Amino acid sequence: MTVTVVDHPLVVDALARIRDASTPNGVFRDHMERMGLLLLAEATRELPLRATSVTTPLETTDARRLATQPVIVPILRAGLGFLPPAQSLLPDADVGFVGISRDEATFSPKPYVNRLPERLEGRPVIVVDPMLATGGSLVHTCELLLERGAPTPITVVCALAAPEGIARIEAAGIDVRVFTAAIDERLNDQAFIVPGLGDAGDRLFGSVNTER
Repeated sequence: MTVTVVDHPLVVDALARIRDASTPNGVFRDHMERMGLLLLAEATRELPLRATSVTTPLETTDARRLATQPVIVPILRAGLGFLPPAQSLLPDADVGFVGISRDEATFSPKPYVNRLPERLEGRPVIVVDPMLATGGSLVHTCELLLERGAPTPITVVCALAAPEGIARIEAAGIDVRVFTAAIDERLNDQAFIVPGLGDAGDRLFGSVNTER
């Protein structure tokens, strides 16, 4: 397992804005997507290429293209915040979905959606989820991907990571590369990342428990 903290100035600036409790949902989404674009650019730096040629308006010249299109897997629902920048960078990539909620008493993952390709051999996989907190959702998702033959290392893109989540992935022995904007201090008693940014899903899409 490797963890890369992307300290690009624009990532750092976006992180400050999404941490701010006064940032409204719409602006939060904008800066989450801005951060995601930069994190994903770094995370896809080593995608394999194949040699080809293209015909310009003047002549034919050597070129290189992606050897194969990756599969993007957002973990619902917060992972949808990184899907627009992922599709912007990789418009031909397939998208699979894994839905996992959290048991608020035990903090264990509760899967509710699995829409993944049946076979993933030879397809680079990029999992996107803004928060790597306990690591339970990510371990479950990676296990589903490995069952379908996903090559390793699996690439993971998140806005924030907690030491406890990183430790859980390491303990599971899953070969992943994590790209994140920051490794925060810890989890609190409710398994939220501290200092964190609150509930990423609620701040992206609104609270499902709020009456309007």
